[in-house]
Amino acid sequence: MTAKADLPYRPCVGVMLLNREGKVLVGQRIDSTLEAWQMPQGGIDEGEDAEAAAFRELGEETGIAPAHLEIVARAGRMLRYDLPDDLIGKIWKGRWRGQDQIWFLMRFTGEDADIDIATPHQEFRAWKWADPAELPAMIVPFKKRLYEDVLAEFADELGL
Repeated sequence: MTAKADLPYRPCVGVMLLNREGKVLVGQRIDSTLEAWQMPQGGIDEGEDAEAAAFRELGEETGIAPAHLEIVARAGRMLRYDLPDDLIGKIWKGRWRGQDQIWFLMRFTGEDADIDIATPHQEFRAWKWADPAELPAMIVPFKKRLYEDVLAEFADELGL
């Protein structure tokens, strides 16, 4: 088995999607029984730029069309998290030790009816709007610091 320190980080994007009331879209993963909620995120395909990946991932996970999305901000730095040791080798075919993520803050201009998580490769079993300040308490513990960093990156835009 490859040592964690020898594994690279998976290049990814994350999206903090705000509705008109300033709430953030979160979903519960379909492959987990935990009560944890997370923001949409996913890998950047080979040759794909981060902005395109953010729109693609959001569409794949929520069914939201790009016409209902506006980019508000992009994080000023790459954010990272490590998988806990017990998950190394069990997810992502053992290829990664965690993720390097480029985060985007987007505004949702559509209606809740424009959100459909029953996508061809469904990742969420449920979704809801959450207060930004609640995000670190809603995520799995190993991503708590990441969510605190995301909130810090977008603090001005969120009025925090």
